[in-house]
Amino acid sequence: MVAAPLLTTSPLPYPSSCDPLLKEEGFGVVVHGVKDINNISDDEFKEIETLLYNHSVVLFPDVHLTPAGQYALTNLFDPNAAEYGHGAVGRPDTKSILHPDLRTIPGTPVQLIGNGPCTDPAILQGLASPTQLKHPSHQSFHRDILTEEESAAGITRFYRWHIDAALYERDPPKVTTLYGLGVPQGKKQTVRYDDGTGDELEVPLGGTAFVSGKIMFDQLPAHLKSLAIRTKVQYSPPKAFSTGLGMHSEGKEMDRDDLPPWSEDKIKIYPMLWKNAKNGNLHLQVHPSGIQSLYIDPLPAGATATPETLYPEGAHITDLKTVRELVYSIQRPGIAPKLVYTHDWKPYDLALFHNRGVLHTITGAFKPEEQRAFWQCNLASTDRPSGPTEEDVKKYA
Repeated sequence: MVAAPLLTTSPLPYPSSCDPLLKEEGFGVVVHGVKDINNISDDEFKEIETLLYNHSVVLFPDVHLTPAGQYALTNLFDPNAAEYGHGAVGRPDTKSILHPDLRTIPGTPVQLIGNGPCTDPAILQGLASPTQLKHPSHQSFHRDILTEEESAAGITRFYRWHIDAALYERDPPKVTTLYGLGVPQGKKQTVRYDDGTGDELEVPLGGTAFVSGKIMFDQLPAHLKSLAIRTKVQYSPPKAFSTGLGMHSEGKEMDRDDLPPWSEDKIKIYPMLWKNAKNGNLHLQVHPSGIQSLYIDPLPAGATATPETLYPEGAHITDLKTVRELVYSIQRPGIAPKLVYTHDWKPYDLALFHNRGVLHTITGAFKPEEQRAFWQCNLASTDRPSGPTEEDVKKYA
């Protein structure tokens, strides 16, 4: 006899902009019934883990979490992991784009992120008061930025579609936990893609946008599925498109000699498709801002090339402009407005997302005095993402 579930679930509150496909695919789930979010039982965790791998985004509304409880919950997904995904103290190097955005809660790998001056000791948990937080903006990362008039009118951009991962030395976390403490309410902005498509998406101020790596792969035409299933991505050792997806190529990359000290053996190469550890689904998981080259395998024995087949003999693509344009063409359909779920945060929402199954980005622009505060935790994994099996390659190549 199968035991009744301990937890109850319902679909995410999808906005009207979302395609019914997201609900049909079960992308995202709301969970109720956890007895103590800071002390998850073994049986509760089994259900939560299954929900995460099957639904990619798991939301616990109105829970009261401690930093220690958040670390403990995050750690359950990878018990031998102990270090924050980007290193023990985040990214202290001032050349890192993460440097202004992270404040480590003392005694934990949990990070305080957000915007504005924070003075609440319940949020700071031992950090200095006041702590000035800075919400990342497209203005510091995109090549082409909005005018002051456009921003004042409520136009905004996706900041940077990404996976929470160092992509150098450390392997990508399995899960990220994000806990809303100081959350703006009510204000809406419009994300404008500004890529010639006319695409726009209304989002809540400071909302976190998610897309499914599974859907991103599933909706590709056959020739791009063939390419994705055969490709591995090499990342760079440690100015973006207006969609927040990837980088322009203008020859402005920092010379490797000017980078912080790095080692060739710590550079990461991952499959373009990551296999879900629980259900075997394939998720298109590429962090487009850090890509350096592509290794493409030839078609497998018995596969027949068509006129549309790309690189049937295989290739190592090192021209950065070609690499970026090719990856962009594969990923861009997956961030169409109808495929984006942007979470409208409420105080004490806790979101878990499958960091090896989704891409995400923050949205919106804040004035320096506007307040937003979250605790975020992810842990550098103790294993690498798994790629497609031989059977997967035969199926899609």
